[in-house]
Amino acid sequence: MHWLKILTPLCAASMLTVAAPFAQAQNSGDAVLLDMQKAFRARNQTALTQLLPQTSGHPLQPWAAYWELKNRLETSAPDEIQGFLTRYAGTYQEDRMRNDWLLMLGKQRDWSTFSRVYPQFRMRDDKSVTCYALLADAVQGRGAPNVGQQVRDLWMAQKDADDGCTTAAGQMYASKLISAEDVWRRARVAAENNRQKAARDAVAIVAPDAADQVAQVFASPAKYLAGQSKSRGRERKELALLALIRMAANDPDGAAGQIEGGWGAQLSAEERNWAWAVAGKQAAFKLSPDANTYFGKVRRNEDLSDELLGWKVRAALRAGDWKAVRRAVDAMGPERTDPTWAYWKAKSMLAGRPSAEEKAEARQLLEDTAGSGSFYEQLALEEIGQRITVPPAPAPLTAQEKAAARSNPGLARSLYAIGMGLRSEGVREWNYSTNLHQPGGLEDRELYAAADLACERQIWDRCINTSERTKTFADWKQRYPMPYHDTVLAKSRNIGLDPAYVYGLIRQESRFIMDARSGVGASGLMQVMPATARWTARKIGMTGFTPDMINDRDTNITIGTSYLKLALDDFDGSMAMAAAGYNAGPGRPRNWRNGPTLDAAIWAENVPFSETRDYVKKVLSNTTNYAALITGQPQSLKSRLGTVGPRPGNEAEPMKDLP
Repeated sequence: MHWLKILTPLCAASMLTVAAPFAQAQNSGDAVLLDMQKAFRARNQTALTQLLPQTSGHPLQPWAAYWELKNRLETSAPDEIQGFLTRYAGTYQEDRMRNDWLLMLGKQRDWSTFSRVYPQFRMRDDKSVTCYALLADAVQGRGAPNVGQQVRDLWMAQKDADDGCTTAAGQMYASKLISAEDVWRRARVAAENNRQKAARDAVAIVAPDAADQVAQVFASPAKYLAGQSKSRGRERKELALLALIRMAANDPDGAAGQIEGGWGAQLSAEERNWAWAVAGKQAAFKLSPDANTYFGKVRRNEDLSDELLGWKVRAALRAGDWKAVRRAVDAMGPERTDPTWAYWKAKSMLAGRPSAEEKAEARQLLEDTAGSGSFYEQLALEEIGQRITVPPAPAPLTAQEKAAARSNPGLARSLYAIGMGLRSEGVREWNYSTNLHQPGGLEDRELYAAADLACERQIWDRCINTSERTKTFADWKQRYPMPYHDTVLAKSRNIGLDPAYVYGLIRQESRFIMDARSGVGASGLMQVMPATARWTARKIGMTGFTPDMINDRDTNITIGTSYLKLALDDFDGSMAMAAAGYNAGPGRPRNWRNGPTLDAAIWAENVPFSETRDYVKKVLSNTTNYAALITGQPQSLKSRLGTVGPRPGNEAEPMKDLP
């Protein structure tokens, strides 16, 4: 009998060897596991029950057992659930099931069982479970002195509504451990993010009779403001503020007119400051020069959230208002220490005629921020007169360290799952094994060995992400791998494209996952859309191209690099704008470049789409680090940024058909 058939799943997983990618996916039970995944996603309990016995002895049996039980968890007896936890003790699936059970117990308000199960929960990464835990302790008279603050912070950090934190917040409000101001602020943030249920849930806590009006506020804020609210006092003003927030989302100037036209006088000073800030934020999304004007009407920055203050900084940067930049950063809470805002505060302190004290403080901020790991760390490094260089490699892994990584059952199961096509499951188990299985996650040398294991298997996303977690050293060959080296360099250089730029983009697009698929249909290493691929193939004279060819590695690189070069040329060689165009389509950065000529770092920070803003910064940061690796020479991020402004009138029209 095959050894996998006679070993327990955990032992089998621990003995898996490091073979080439997909070589493991040969077990006869693999097809059964894939069928069970489909059945789980379809909530087909009959199929799950029928297939489960066939997974006995399979390395991924814990996943099969998890799917089968999870699908019927609400009707399962506690003894059966506990039996699962015992049988698969120490696995990701055990703790995932415990997570699911705790959520169910919290919804059922079974605080006794919850409190018995919770201490064994290892991941502790589910905010809803944490809120339930805080509530369970409070209900049973064991609440921590700062339980209100803990619940409030968790609740505020969630965009969507959830039962755990909403219920806990309601209890904390009833116990006077969370203020009405906290609850209304939660409603405001929810309205800013277009989360109607979350806004309604918050209003229901502080003003239950007014909760039904939230739907009216979201459906037609202008109509709501024009009518007579049934609410009075604080409720009336706060609901009006929610309406102004929703109006600003589509019409910031209209919202500003409402504030100026009478509603501003009815709001409290704090509410009015928030209203102007939201109008400023939404105007900043549109890159309107009015954004800084609206933010300028805020009389007390401390009344604003860090999110709003961040947009006040962006609007001020675009307007060249360095004093406003500094004041906004100074008013931030925890966000103040983020490299983004630390860098811009330092720059604001050096603007104009800084005193010796300001120069010294700015220098210290830059030194504390400087590094090679991210966009603003690199910019800070250059501000203090240094360039980006490859850090020294850590001491090589020992045979014992490598063996320990190979013998880790969670990592082995993860690699097996990814190899047979269960990527999402494999990634979750990998992240659990490296980050959450033990408090604080694996130590640096253990992370280094785990990353090495993923690199050997060419699971580049886990290689990169795991390597990025080491704190005391950095192995850039792990963090910035260069698979398909010869192909990328040849195809890039043949068309006059910097290969470091190509690698920087691929690293952000797909993490070198060849079979990556986006939710909108982009494919392959360079995440090329089918229509874009067809257009590019015609443009470069590639004959016989068919859509399925985009999944071929060399074709994907050819199409992707060619399109990137066309976009780069169309944007006057601006790497920042070309990256934005690659991510969001060329039409948007063409509009975003209109307005004042800006340092490209300021332009990038003002990109309205959070995904694209983050993308541009990461691609440029990656590019700089790859250039240091490829050339062996110190590199400058600033030299790759330059400035961004309107296209000169004497320049040729843009390539209007660029998709």
